[in-house]
Amino acid sequence: MRYENPVLPGFHPDPTVCRADGTFYLATSTFEYVPGVPLYRSQNLSDWEPIGHVLTRESQLDLSDADASDGIFAPTLRYHEGTFYLVTTNVSGDGHFLVTADDPAGEWSDPTWIDAPGIDPDLFFDGDTCYFTFHDEDPDNPVRQAELDVETGDLGDVHTVWTGYRDPWAEAPHIYERDGTYYMLLAEGGTHTGHMVVAARADDPAGPYEGCPDNPILTQWGRPREEIQALGHADLVRDGDGQWWLVCLGIRQRGPWPRFHHLGRETFLAPVSWDDGWPVVNDGEPIEAEMDAPLPGERRTGETAVERTDTTFDDLGVEWQFRGRRDGERYETGEEGLRLRGGPERLDEPGATFVGRRQTAFDCRAEATLSFDPSAGEEAGLAVLADDDHHYQVGVTRRDGRREAVVRLRIGDATDVVGRRPVGETAELAVDAAADEYRFLVDGEEFGSAATRYLSTEVAAGFTGVVLGPYATGRGTTCETDAVVERFVYES
Repeated sequence: MRYENPVLPGFHPDPTVCRADGTFYLATSTFEYVPGVPLYRSQNLSDWEPIGHVLTRESQLDLSDADASDGIFAPTLRYHEGTFYLVTTNVSGDGHFLVTADDPAGEWSDPTWIDAPGIDPDLFFDGDTCYFTFHDEDPDNPVRQAELDVETGDLGDVHTVWTGYRDPWAEAPHIYERDGTYYMLLAEGGTHTGHMVVAARADDPAGPYEGCPDNPILTQWGRPREEIQALGHADLVRDGDGQWWLVCLGIRQRGPWPRFHHLGRETFLAPVSWDDGWPVVNDGEPIEAEMDAPLPGERRTGETAVERTDTTFDDLGVEWQFRGRRDGERYETGEEGLRLRGGPERLDEPGATFVGRRQTAFDCRAEATLSFDPSAGEEAGLAVLADDDHHYQVGVTRRDGRREAVVRLRIGDATDVVGRRPVGETAELAVDAAADEYRFLVDGEEFGSAATRYLSTEVAAGFTGVVLGPYATGRGTTCETDAVVERFVYES
């Protein structure tokens, strides 16, 4: 059965997957964005339906001190004896924690904190014992493990289970059982083009582990001209027919040399077979954009490629996210639209009024109908954002007593206004995206453009991808007037 990679395009890094009662569930990292850790479900591992987020309350997630690409790092999602468990790390807060739910689409518990260093925690249940395995910052002991009391968060004795195949900074451990043998997948080689997946096995979940003689079992290292790069940070799941599958992160690079990617790290899928007791990914062939494999369920057909929010904005859907925290006084949804109250912070600063959705395709269009009568210096519009220091925006402001649309660019320390034109109280704003360029339009007329390259990870660094959405700012003061987004459409 044919399917397309990535199965979750756009900013969906560090995927983790489990199966419960015949349905697959998947979660990814969110870093500085809230709500934290989006959840998806699927019957076939290719078509994923968003069902909400794990971390939706401040009692679960405090990102008030999170910088760009800090916050929530790689989670692990598991199902055991009727309960869903998710363990992750808030690197801007108190570290590792565990939350649980009976229904993953419902409310998740408040955190149970786990006192251990590092990142990338894993849970593996073997009978009545839960093993907690994690990346330690000590290069001599990069992957460590202890038994975990899931009720209290208490750990038993900690020991080292892996010192690296090639890289002393081995990360992202996940443990599985198959036919009485215990397997561990790990990520090595960093998170860019040297990224790889290595495998090890043992007779006991606590080790000792021996490495696969064919390591790495997955990497695009050494294939610099392939579109898909940086494959790694993998998780395994078995379907109802006994077929094993692997999800991992990867990137799709664009442009002439040096190549770049700006959509972020995305989620890819590949079948797994077994040879002499070791996992083999996609029969040893590279993961491609077009794949043919026996998916565990039928593909959905006849669906539109257009994604739209409700024009009335009765509520923000699960695709929307905020940076750092959602200030309830800044955002209001209702029949007239999404009402934004700009604070003094610009998009360059933490706490700016901004809500966005992932850019999930190179060729796409975002449109907004904006009603706004700004005072001098106030501004609202659409932003194309990688981080505080790398973003573009098309907005409406007032200068010299005249309402005007502007296109602003920030690329590191450089800022510029590349377009201005008069505009009415209600304006149709749009961003047309192609693989190499963003074009900015007001009322159907283009009046500025900018290269996608400068919002890429290769320029901006970090772990996220481009996010598109409305913003508002008083540029030093709180806005006297609200901006109302009457309509928003994202189309790819």
